[in-house]
Amino acid sequence: MRRELVIRAAVAVLALFSCASLRAQQTSAPPAASPAAAKQTETDEYTRYELLAPETASFKISYEVTATKPGAKFFYNPIRKGSAATDEAVFDSMTGDSLHFEVVSGSEARKDSLMSEADADTNFIKISLARPVPPEGQGRILILKTYRDAKSYYREADAIVFNRPLGIKRNKVVLPAGYELVGCNVPSQVLPEPDGRIAVSFLNPGSGEIPLILRAKLGAETGPSATPHPATEAHSWESPFQGESERARLSERAHQDRDIVYFLQQPETHAFSLYHDYTESHEGADKYLNVVRQGSSVSDPSAYVLDTGEKLPTKLMNGADLAAAKIDAGEPVNPTTQVVLIPFTPVKKGQSIRLRISETYIAPSSYRLDGDELVFDRTLGRPRNAVVLPAGWYLTTSAIPATVTQLPDARIRLDFWNGRPDSVDVLVKAKRRGGVVHVIVGDKP
Repeated sequence: MRRELVIRAAVAVLALFSCASLRAQQTSAPPAASPAAAKQTETDEYTRYELLAPETASFKISYEVTATKPGAKFFYNPIRKGSAATDEAVFDSMTGDSLHFEVVSGSEARKDSLMSEADADTNFIKISLARPVPPEGQGRILILKTYRDAKSYYREADAIVFNRPLGIKRNKVVLPAGYELVGCNVPSQVLPEPDGRIAVSFLNPGSGEIPLILRAKLGAETGPSATPHPATEAHSWESPFQGESERARLSERAHQDRDIVYFLQQPETHAFSLYHDYTESHEGADKYLNVVRQGSSVSDPSAYVLDTGEKLPTKLMNGADLAAAKIDAGEPVNPTTQVVLIPFTPVKKGQSIRLRISETYIAPSSYRLDGDELVFDRTLGRPRNAVVLPAGWYLTTSAIPATVTQLPDARIRLDFWNGRPDSVDVLVKAKRRGGVVHVIVGDKP
């Protein structure tokens, strides 16, 4: 009897963890224990390097970054040692407006409590954000600058070389006009720019820098003849990407702006909560439609604008409701299929908004308990996906390669980054820590 009470108490603790609010799950960060723990944080970094004429040893940088420290009014972007920066400009990604900035020393940056650990020998671009970062929100910015760095970009015999360790996880490098790619040491997408220049794009899911080395030689076409043929909606009958058009397959995976995190609840419930971050930049767009896949049911939808913290209304509908309202979902929708509708203020030209959409799904075919094993078996289509195991479980199996981290509350998180233009069939298994525990569901052990 005593043992059963202990087990029930343990289960109750696990239930408290898995029933915590989704907002708390999303942060996945320990509370600040002291002012010393507060520092600048960022996410969703993406860099585009545009190589200029080789004799200049220079390249233009477009750096997209999102400030995430709640209440922050400034963001500091370090200027890499050995590089001379010119032509700086900074814009607010939501409105497209220019932002005030100045170049400051590391000693000056340290006067901001969020930058108390800044390198005193490094200079920073200090940016005044358009608005303080809202609680659980973000401040998206675009930084433009030109670097001259002869150690990173140089000639070698008849080739040009871009040799630079990159810590940012999503990158694109555009070769100068007339140059063809002859060497790349990092598995990458190779894509044409609209003007025919060749670009290399890749994701780096690892924890450290990636030592990128690109080599290129003269030989590519220039001018109108270099312009690529428009991508089509056709696809080869041999293509493994069933239903994916050429246009979809040639989209740049590293720059796609959607990512999703699944928080698995205890497997007996077949339930998982999730949040999905999504940027809308099409002029006139005024709604988001989430068509729920077959075999899943959705509940508790919510949404807000990450840029401002503005809460958005949500409406749970079905395919028949959409048809009656004459709303085009962009795909065929069965009358009984669930659809979550999220309206928002129409996007203006040159502007964008980033949404965070939260939902809870029940999907017995995707998430279940098999004996004493948790099984999560689901196709994930985003370039960046993450799965967080429920409290009290340890990972035993992941069929798709993933990076694995332990959160401050001891839950295990798997990150699946897929640079290919297809979905990954994720199969994850786990077992309870400390042996089998009888989980109470209602009145049944």
